[in-house]
Amino acid sequence: MALALSLGRRGWGTTWPNPSVGCVIVSSGRIVGRGWTAPSGRPHAETQALAQAGDAARGATAYVTLEPCAHWGQTPPCAGALAAAGVARVVVAVGDSDPRVAGRGITMLREAGLEVECGLLEQEARHDHMGFFSRIERGRPMITLKLAQSFDGRIATATGESKWITQAPARRIVHAMRANHDAVVVGGGTLRADDPLLDVRDMGVRTQPARIVVSRHLDIPFTSRLAQTAAVTPLVLCHGPEAPAGLVQAWRDLGAQMLVCRTEGRQLDMGDVTQQLGLYGLTRVFCEGGSAIAASLLSADLVDHLVGFTSGIAIGAEGLPGVGAMGLAQLSQAPRFDLVGTQVVGPDITHRWVRNSG
Repeated sequence: MALALSLGRRGWGTTWPNPSVGCVIVSSGRIVGRGWTAPSGRPHAETQALAQAGDAARGATAYVTLEPCAHWGQTPPCAGALAAAGVARVVVAVGDSDPRVAGRGITMLREAGLEVECGLLEQEARHDHMGFFSRIERGRPMITLKLAQSFDGRIATATGESKWITQAPARRIVHAMRANHDAVVVGGGTLRADDPLLDVRDMGVRTQPARIVVSRHLDIPFTSRLAQTAAVTPLVLCHGPEAPAGLVQAWRDLGAQMLVCRTEGRQLDMGDVTQQLGLYGLTRVFCEGGSAIAASLLSADLVDHLVGFTSGIAIGAEGLPGVGAMGLAQLSQAPRFDLVGTQVVGPDITHRWVRNSG
C-alpha cells in the first residue's frame, strides 16, 4: 500500500476534479501490475494496473489507495473491472465519500465474491486525498498558503522590491510545490507589482497548473504575462459582480475563465471564492499571496496547509508584511497551526504547518 500511495502522488496536480489514486496488483508475492490516475483523470489507476497485469491479475490481490468507483462515467466502474479480471482480494486504504460511490464500490466487489479489506494506511491515504475529500465534503479545494519572508516577516521593501528575498534552492522547492497542486493563486496587487507567470519551470512537467487571480474590479493589466498566455495555460479570474462587463468580455475573449464571486465589505468573500473554485473542479490550490489575500484566507479559516520560507535578511517595519491587517484584538482570535516539519534549504529555512487539531 505504501507503494500505491507513492504512485498516487505522481498524479497530484494533473487529475482534477478526479482524485489521484494509486494501485498495485500482487500475485504470489510478486508485483504484476501498477498504475496511477492519468492526467485529466482518465484512465483510472485500477484500469492501468489491470492492463499491465493481464492474465496475472486472476487470483491476485489489488492494493488501492481509494475505494474503487462503482458508477458509470466516461469509463465503466473500476470495481466491476477488478471483478471481471478475476482479482481475488482487494485492499482499500480509505473509502470514497463521493455520493456516487460511498461504499457502493466495496459492496459491488463483495457481491462479486471478492475478499475486501479496508483501512490499511488509512491516515496516510486521507492526507494524500485531502484535496479530493475537501471538494466533495466542504465544496472547496484544499488550500496551501505559501509565504516567503524576511526574518522579520516582510515580503518586500517599502518601494516594493522583493526579488529575491529567498534564494534559488527555496524557489526551486516552490516550483515543485506548484507542480503538486491543481492551480496557483495570487491577488490582483501581486499581479500588478510582480507580473508573475505562475508556471512550473525546470521540473520537466507536462501539465502546468491553472493560474488564478483574485481581483474584485478586474483592474489588472492586459499587458501581463498571464494575459499573454491565457489561451495556452488555463487562467481563472475571480471577480465581483460589479466588474465592468467590457472587461469581463475582454478577458473571456483572451481565453480566461471568469468566476463571479460575492463581495464582503470592500473585498471579495474568500469563502465564496473557494466555493466557486470547487465548483470549477479544483481540489488542490497553492496560494502565493500577496498580503491581503493571505490575511483574507487566514481570517476566514480557509488555510489547510501553511508553508513558510524564511531568509536571514531584515527589512524593517516600513517593509510590506507577509500578512495584511486581520483586525485581531486578542491572541485567542488568531488562527493557530501545528508544526509538522522544518528543513534547511540552502541559506534559507522552510517550515510546514497544518490546521490546528485543537
